[in-house]
Amino acid sequence: MRGLRRGLVVLWAAALAGLVAPPIDAAVSPADRAIGLAELKLRRNPYDAAGYFRLGDGYIQKARETGDATHWARAEQALRTALALAPDYAAAHRHLGYVLYSRHEFSAAMAAATRAIELHPSDGHAYGILGDAQLEVGQYEQAESTYRKMKARHDDLYAYGRLAGLKTLRGDPRGAIRLLERAVDEGRKAGRPRESIAWAEWQLGIEHFAIGNLSAAEARHRASLAVYPSYHRALAGLAQVRAARDDFAGAIELYAKAIAIVPLPEYATALGDVYTTVGQPEAARQQYDLVEYIGRLSALNQVLYNRELALFYADHDLKLDEALQLAQKELEVRRDIYAWDLLAWVRYKRGELPEARAALCEALKLGTVDARLFFHAGLIHLALGETRLAKSYLQRALSTNPRFHVLHAAQAERALGTAVAANSSERASTASSETSPRNRIAPAWQSEASRRRAEPPIPRSCEASRQFEPNAGREAAVRGAAEGQPSLRFRDQAKPSAARGEARIDRAEPPIPKSAPRTAGKRR
Repeated sequence: MRGLRRGLVVLWAAALAGLVAPPIDAAVSPADRAIGLAELKLRRNPYDAAGYFRLGDGYIQKARETGDATHWARAEQALRTALALAPDYAAAHRHLGYVLYSRHEFSAAMAAATRAIELHPSDGHAYGILGDAQLEVGQYEQAESTYRKMKARHDDLYAYGRLAGLKTLRGDPRGAIRLLERAVDEGRKAGRPRESIAWAEWQLGIEHFAIGNLSAAEARHRASLAVYPSYHRALAGLAQVRAARDDFAGAIELYAKAIAIVPLPEYATALGDVYTTVGQPEAARQQYDLVEYIGRLSALNQVLYNRELALFYADHDLKLDEALQLAQKELEVRRDIYAWDLLAWVRYKRGELPEARAALCEALKLGTVDARLFFHAGLIHLALGETRLAKSYLQRALSTNPRFHVLHAAQAERALGTAVAANSSERASTASSETSPRNRIAPAWQSEASRRRAEPPIPRSCEASRQFEPNAGREAAVRGAAEGQPSLRFRDQAKPSAARGEARIDRAEPPIPKSAPRTAGKRR
């Protein structure tokens, strides 16, 4: 152990030799400033565990700022060096858990977070990371329990944000919105980092868009940009709203800005789809080529972007054999509802309908209110000849958000017309009203009472395999509306002194959740 410790320190000393810390001025990002200061101190004392922790924390910030996955490796190396010097350094274990989670090494992330909790049971943010990893692998009950333990210790933006994600998955978008509003309020009052507040505002925009409230979505994305100018997530969210309003020039400009800051495959896909909509196939092809380039740029990217790449292939009827391989690989690592939805969608595109239906049942088991899930369900049931179920799911997709996707919303309308026509003998007296789903069903953002009167129930097409009733999550959330619940991020965690192993409070701000349910490979 001593030899390993010395070896790691020597490697870092060599890496830091000759480096000059960047000047601390307004032009330097917070992450660059943190990295520069940590490197400066480590050149003076290469055996300082706290210095390596701060360096790792800086690289985590840098990875979030830039989207450059190579910074995760640097963060891991720094944190492992800190742990070689101080094995019981709770905050370093916690941060390492976050790095591993961000690299989709979920089992290892759970182990690191669990160790952090053992060393420092009052560190709520370690519970947040543990819950995040549990959520990614589909352990929803465990994640909810873990998040509540987090909130019992830290009643803050990070706790509210995580519990909002659970509300979303359980089919209660209005409850998620209330929790995210509390997250923003807490973040502003407590002086949380700008990126954390911007993240919560952006996530509010995503939630409002998901239920078709475009005005509220735009307002929240603008609020995010006001807090953190050039925030790539908010730029892409605003682009999505512009595309939904047929402002394609504005959408193109905003997506291009987001890609210039952080080139994520979902941004390139969305921009390509806008170009397809406006009849610019060559520009669309360039963006679609970029999706594949990003997805295969490095071994790590091939892990991080399996889901996005498989979804891109399935949406555009490309390389369906490879899409199936990627979807199956995703399911091996992440057994959440969106991994099942992806598998169902790829199976459908390959004409493997019984297999598609089986996977779909898993995707729908939580009662999540998501137009894309309903769209996939509608097309799968239509292909199976189950037109009543197809009609109901497609109506639900278009009532949730009639402009949920720049290409798929129109496809959903056409498919709904086909389903209605196939059922015309059943409901001839109401056929004319049912072909206008936007007029028949109240928008998702209207009051819960009016929605319940207007909406058709979600069909129970998978009762035998469902763990939860379709609307159970939403009904429970309506009854228990605005109670607090957990989110993610770590602050004020104990770390042992390198010299004496004593616990002391670490003031490093913990990273916020990398993404929320609607954006973690689920919603572009």
